Amino acid sequence: MALNVTGLVVVVAFFLLIPAAGMWAARRFKKSGGTGDGMEDTLLAGRNINLLMGIFSLTSTWIGGGFILGIAEATYNPTLGAVWALMPVSYVLTFFLGGIFFAKPMRDNKYLTMMDPFQQKYGNVLASLLTLPALVADVLWVARTLVSLGVTMNVILDLSYTISILISFAVAIVYTLVGGFLSVAYTNVIQLICIFIGLWLSVCSVLTSSHFLDISLTAYSQGYQAPWIGTVELHEAGIWFDNFMVLALGGLAYQAFYQSVLSASSYAQAQVTCFASAAFCLVLGIPSILIGAVAASTDWNSTSYGLPTPYERGEAGSILPIILNTFTPNVSIIGIAAVAAAVMSSMDSALLSSASMFSSNVYKNIIRKQASDREMQWVIRISEVVVGLAGTGLSFLDNSVLVFWLLGVDMSFTIMFPQLVCILFFKVSNGYGASLGFAVGVLMRILSGEPLIGLPPVICYLNCQLNAEGTLTQLFPFRTTIMVTSILSILLFSWLTAFLFNRGLLPKKWDVFKVKPKQVVPKDDQEVSASELEIETGF
Repeated sequence: MALNVTGLVVVVAFFLLIPAAGMWAARRFKKSGGTGDGMEDTLLAGRNINLLMGIFSLTSTWIGGGFILGIAEATYNPTLGAVWALMPVSYVLTFFLGGIFFAKPMRDNKYLTMMDPFQQKYGNVLASLLTLPALVADVLWVARTLVSLGVTMNVILDLSYTISILISFAVAIVYTLVGGFLSVAYTNVIQLICIFIGLWLSVCSVLTSSHFLDISLTAYSQGYQAPWIGTVELHEAGIWFDNFMVLALGGLAYQAFYQSVLSASSYAQAQVTCFASAAFCLVLGIPSILIGAVAASTDWNSTSYGLPTPYERGEAGSILPIILNTFTPNVSIIGIAAVAAAVMSSMDSALLSSASMFSSNVYKNIIRKQASDREMQWVIRISEVVVGLAGTGLSFLDNSVLVFWLLGVDMSFTIMFPQLVCILFFKVSNGYGASLGFAVGVLMRILSGEPLIGLPPVICYLNCQLNAEGTLTQLFPFRTTIMVTSILSILLFSWLTAFLFNRGLLPKKWDVFKVKPKQVVPKDDQEVSASELEIETGF
């Protein structure tokens, strides 16, 4: 197959349009009165993003390349099916829970990043430790977005996978460095429009092909492979529930979510942004499901692709671009634009998310407290480049979108989500409990194994079985179990240590997290009541 010159020209034009829009947005912000230099301006656009832009930004962040290709891959995979393509429905729960419960405490306290409450209550050392898994999750996010575009451009343009990834990384870095969150928000508007139009035009074109059986019939009946709806057997119910919980709650522990929430001009606007984005996720998940269904119903022997099938060749992760290129080569360029837009919209948010946490919570508060705004701008930019390079490096290790997706959100769910729940909603939580909860979560997750990266389990929960490849697989909802165990560990150990220090059962000099109440010096020699005691929880 020769290089698709026309498609390459379209992609290059698209990649030039996106940075141009970002640069224009940054310039417009400065002219309207924003300096663009302060941390709030750079990371949250001065907390003044309008409603429509907020909806577009949050939606396009979640509707990334991993979302589009991952849903199609799961639907097509004969061992899974559409019932395992959980992302659209699980994201609805993410946004509703985020809008109803998590947005309010984050906005009321005017936090700059997701890690601010940890730093204020637990101190710098522990907050820095907890920032690490959040940064790793963002790096994995970058990797999965690059993989999705790399395989798409490789299949449709016949452009080298390596070159595709490097070009995507360079473009995303350019406009993210230029204007911070405002630049990201403006470009996300263009990207979401491209995603919506591109996906629906592509799927409408695919459905006119004659190479596949009626997908309404193959949904529940055997065609060229197992029904594309898929099934959840009784012994698989635990892992299905586990996957749903990971995808639904894991997203609440990403800084990218709170960037949109905290940048809104009011709490009401933040809520509407979340609810509207939930609806968009449902609508934009349909095209990928339909393409996956078509692939599962296709007579590959009658196509130019031929036999063996993509699944048998180990190319299930590339099924969406394969379908576009095989069925509608003239329209496949539109599909590339949609995937490219989705990749850029997620990658820029992940880059800014990680840069926000490192620059604000690590560099500014620990390494260089006296750092100027100009210096912080450079720290943010360098952080974005480093995270981008790390994600780019990982993207060469595996070409499955689902692998990076599940690993990243898994880490957020089992380690960060319990910490966030406890610090936002339980006053009893303290540094001792958070430390134990972190250790318990990390240790249990490692010992539970992970077949996606070849890590064998040491702890075998109920219903631990050998899969077709001879690898032990946990069918029990072990990740949800780890999450709940972490929450209980944080709360119980926090209560226990507070009890021991407050009753004098442990010496005060051991209280490094300062959980023992300290009397406030009374004015005018008045007696201090119990309600006037302050708790010092800083490090």
